Amino acid sequence: MSVEQFALSSDLINELLQGMRLRGVDYRRINAGPRFGLGFAAKPGHAWFHFVAVGTAVLHMEDGTTYELSAGNAVFICHGAGHELLSHLGEPVQDIDRLNGAALGDTVSAVDIGTDACPTPSTLLFSGCMEFELGSIHGLGQLMPGLMLIDAGGQRYPGLVPILTTMEREVSAARVGFAGILARLADVVAAMIVRGWVECACGNASGLVAALRDPRLAGALLALHQQPGRDWTVAQLAEHCHTSRSVFADRFQVTIGMSPLRYVTELRMRLATQWLTLERLPIEEVAQRLGYTSQAAFSRAFKRITGNTPGLSRKARQPAVPQNPYP
Repeated sequence: MSVEQFALSSDLINELLQGMRLRGVDYRRINAGPRFGLGFAAKPGHAWFHFVAVGTAVLHMEDGTTYELSAGNAVFICHGAGHELLSHLGEPVQDIDRLNGAALGDTVSAVDIGTDACPTPSTLLFSGCMEFELGSIHGLGQLMPGLMLIDAGGQRYPGLVPILTTMEREVSAARVGFAGILARLADVVAAMIVRGWVECACGNASGLVAALRDPRLAGALLALHQQPGRDWTVAQLAEHCHTSRSVFADRFQVTIGMSPLRYVTELRMRLATQWLTLERLPIEEVAQRLGYTSQAAFSRAFKRITGNTPGLSRKARQPAVPQNPYP
């Protein structure tokens, strides 16, 4: 791959990651003794993140698979599957939501378990639960594995350890505004994990993952994500890939699994959903941003793709009161 091709794919990944957001992030610093068992209930639409700062732990997933974790290891459970963190297999499990934690802030707490006989924790865990909003890369999220095991000190994730260390330092110091700092650092951690997976997902090079790695499609995708409101034609998109209209259309369909214009429409509706529900933009402004000549035309397209009207979609995502992502 030439330098120019790599830069183009890199620009596309940058564009996609900028739209990713974490919402409702809650953190726990868990000090555990030599024997512990913690249960984390399934939370669809959320992601779990655990980092082992000190000691070891066994991760037991709801499908029965187990993984041994040591200091420096992290796990990212993308689709919110239920799981347990244990000192040893067979250890009695306590629901994390039923344990009393010391509040360190509105969204941060400290939990001590099994440390009565040994004040110094045998294992120190940093745990987070969050809504994983992928914005325009929603299709990429569907391809991500349910569980990602991460060696924070490995070559795939350079720079991750200092960020995690900074997060732990912020929790320990509890300085003014530390919860906001944690939320921003969590965005960076999640983006680094997604980037590392995209770069190395050779075993699952299909769909959008393959397109991200294919300079013959990356140019068109970059143009689409930068200008989603433009009235694109297949011929115009093919020009960005320096190929013919028919070759581009066929390759796009085979690689991503839908036509280019269908992808444009679904991209617009994903962005519309994000702008309506998260950024609370007026419907008329969203319609204009996405190139629709009228609010009515936009509303018809939105309902055709999402099954709901823009107004009802916004209302469905608006909580009556601020909610904690832990039940």
